[in-house]
Amino acid sequence: MAEEENKKEDLSAGRGAEGRKRNNNRRGASFDRPKPEFDQKILNIRRVTRVVAGGRRFSFSVALVAGDRKGAVGLGLGKAGDTSLAINKALRNAKKNMVKLSLTKTMSLPHEVSAKFSSCRVVLMPNKGRGLVAGTVVRDIANLAGIKDLTGKILSGSKNKLNNAKAVMEALSQISSKYSKPIIETVVKGQVKEEVVK
Repeated sequence: MAEEENKKEDLSAGRGAEGRKRNNNRRGASFDRPKPEFDQKILNIRRVTRVVAGGRRFSFSVALVAGDRKGAVGLGLGKAGDTSLAINKALRNAKKNMVKLSLTKTMSLPHEVSAKFSSCRVVLMPNKGRGLVAGTVVRDIANLAGIKDLTGKILSGSKNKLNNAKAVMEALSQISSKYSKPIIETVVKGQVKEEVVK
C-alpha cells in the first residue's frame, strides 16, 4: 500500500516537473525570435478602388520605408487585397531598392542635397550637433537611415507622403551607392573560429 502511494507521488512529481519544463520552453520560445535585419515604418496605407463589370474591387496600397540605422535605407510600395500581404510586398520591394549612404563619421550628410519629384521639392542640409530637425517622412527616413544631424525642409506645398518620400530618396541618391549585404566569413585560427565581417 505504501509502495503504491510512493509510486503515485513520484509520478505526480514527475508530471509536475515535466509540465513546468514544457511551460518554460513555451515561454522562452517567444524571446528566442530572431531580430529582423531591417527596422521598418509604414508611411501610409491607402484603400484603392478599381471599378469592374460586377462592381468595385478594393485593395490596399502600402508605402513603407526600411533601414538598418547604419546608413542603409530603402523605400518600397506594396499592393494587395489584404494589408498584411501588402506590407510584406512593400518590405520586399524596399529591400530590393535599398541604398547605402556615404555618411560622415558623426552620421551626418557630407554636404547639402536637394531634389524634386513630381510636385515635391526637398532640401536636406547637414547641421553640426543640432540633431534631427525635420518632420513627417523626412524624419522617418533619416531615423531609419541612422542619420543623426540633419535639417530637412519640404519646400513644396504638397502633402502627398509617397511623393515627398520619393523626393527624399532622390536627394539621398546623390550621396549613395547600391546596398550589398555584408559577407560574414569564418576564419579558423588554431582551434578557435572567428567571424570576420567584410
